[in-house]
Amino acid sequence: MAITASSTAPATLASVTLEVADPGAARSFYSAFGVDGYIRLRASDAPSTGFRGFTLALTVSGPATVDGFVAAAADAGATVLKPATKSLWGYGGVVRAPDGTIWKIATSAKKDTGPANRDIDEVVLLLGVEDVKATKQFYVGRGLTVAKSFGGKYAEFAIGGSGPVKLALYKHRALAKDLGVTPDGTGSHRIVIGSTGDSFIDPDGFAWEAVQS
Repeated sequence: MAITASSTAPATLASVTLEVADPGAARSFYSAFGVDGYIRLRASDAPSTGFRGFTLALTVSGPATVDGFVAAAADAGATVLKPATKSLWGYGGVVRAPDGTIWKIATSAKKDTGPANRDIDEVVLLLGVEDVKATKQFYVGRGLTVAKSFGGKYAEFAIGGSGPVKLALYKHRALAKDLGVTPDGTGSHRIVIGSTGDSFIDPDGFAWEAVQS
């Protein structure tokens, strides 16, 4: 049954915390990569194998900027899962950070209209879920507002408050295929989503934790 309302405090995405084995090393990597302003880090030794069910996606201005971010990540120790290349939708590549988090860097532009830079236009936390429609309704019940929705394939929520990251949903297997990894994984997602509302766990096991406003 669809969820249309909730008695809990409305939630918006306030922060993204990655759980890593070595926060010091992760901090150095993300500083070199250029995304340290968008995430938080927390020490964790929770078991986690295979695909963790999510990616963080950067949208930038052009192919040269994509190349710059991919190169910076690789130079800092990331594994390139998919080298940057042209596609039907633009140009992009995928890397896996030393802590295991997968990042996608992309642009809708197929040609550069200016020099490469280190600017990030948008960061999206893309959760791979089993049932996009059901999970979308779950989040609507938690107070999130749908900005875009394409049936049972994809849903995107409006940014609320001052959080720098947008939330979106995609089919789990489709997301794994897009990232170039197998869909299987066990254990912790190794991510905690900061909530302006209450703490909760979503239908796919992603943890939201109440944060101070």
